[in-house]
Amino acid sequence: MRSITPSATVEQAHLTLVSSLRAQGFSVQPATARAQPGTTFLVAEGEAMAAPSRTVILGAQGREVIPFRDGQPARIAYGHADAAVGNAFARALVGGPELPTAADPESLALLALAERVAQADITVLINGPTGTGKEVLARTIHLNSERRDGPFVAINCAALPETMLEAMLFGHQKGAFTGASSGGEGFFRAANGGTLLLDEIAEMPLNLQAKLLRVLQEREVVPIGATMPQPVDVRVIACANRDLQAEVAAGRFRADLYYRLSVFPLTTKALAERPQDIPALAATMILRHAGNRPTIPWPSDAAIATLVAHDWPGNVRELENVIQRALLFAGGDTIEASHIVFDRPAAPRLAPMPGAANEDATLGQVVQLSEFAAIRETLAACGGSRIETARRLGISERTLRYRLARAREQGDDLVAAASTRAVSA
Repeated sequence: MRSITPSATVEQAHLTLVSSLRAQGFSVQPATARAQPGTTFLVAEGEAMAAPSRTVILGAQGREVIPFRDGQPARIAYGHADAAVGNAFARALVGGPELPTAADPESLALLALAERVAQADITVLINGPTGTGKEVLARTIHLNSERRDGPFVAINCAALPETMLEAMLFGHQKGAFTGASSGGEGFFRAANGGTLLLDEIAEMPLNLQAKLLRVLQEREVVPIGATMPQPVDVRVIACANRDLQAEVAAGRFRADLYYRLSVFPLTTKALAERPQDIPALAATMILRHAGNRPTIPWPSDAAIATLVAHDWPGNVRELENVIQRALLFAGGDTIEASHIVFDRPAAPRLAPMPGAANEDATLGQVVQLSEFAAIRETLAACGGSRIETARRLGISERTLRYRLARAREQGDDLVAAASTRAVSA
């Protein structure tokens, strides 16, 4: 387990930071305790340092971040007004590149659940939109499991040629097919003793799904051209950006394989549904892509507000693109709102026209208007109860609140409209 040792001054002045690190799985050791190998020390400006190369100095004056360099301590300074970004920078300095970034309560809960799942050597299915960090979550499970010292092999089922997928997964013998001038062990045997991530599992052909099911059941593979099975000791984590239950109902995915994979399902959410993660992710990405700059640019309040207000159709991958552009445009020590350039403008916020269709509406706008109409009608049918409305629509209350807020931004107060409709009915 990762551990930190904050000084008494830091623990008192930065209680939120220490608490958030504890929530993310850090063991917080008292300053009087014997330091464990790899412990990171948090000290205030001017305090003594036991190990400079593993020490983060926290200052309260100005706004500055300096990463670890050449055995020197890292340093970060920020006031209360900059705590959201400052704590994120500090978390990134303490945790390093392998620690997943989270600040939203639901994201923190998901990471905590993933760490608990890691302790049981079971198959995991991770659902969620593209670019929401499913591979990061899978790697977190691997690194917190007893297989952490084994290989972590990640493959994208959609990116591999269908004709070669079986050989690449299960291996093949020399001469098993045209062009097989030598044998290949395949991804399953390459991941032996570790974890195999099967991303975009919904793209796997049906005939190969049956063979994958047998591997999961028997824990052995039969390479193409071989007659004897080869035992494998692999934990499988599967990821999907489509609803696999719907794929099963449509006949595109085997039901028996779905239940074999979904021993413990986890779900990642769209970035727009977890806005508290955005400042934390932005800070982490700034450190990751700032390179050897003498000064790490700090995002202004306006820049963070611009990021949080975006709808993020590309999720975390889009955010990383935006941060890399901002670093190119920002020549000084601050990333301003003018440096934030999106892949595309935010979706037009159009209020619906009662009784009339918008001929120029995009498919996304049509879907959104239909969604708003469904929420309005369900709210009215439920007498304004948001709990019951969310239950009937099959979404969380948090998602419902997000949809209601988005509608208000576009001039459509769904709650008021539903109340009027309920009264008139």
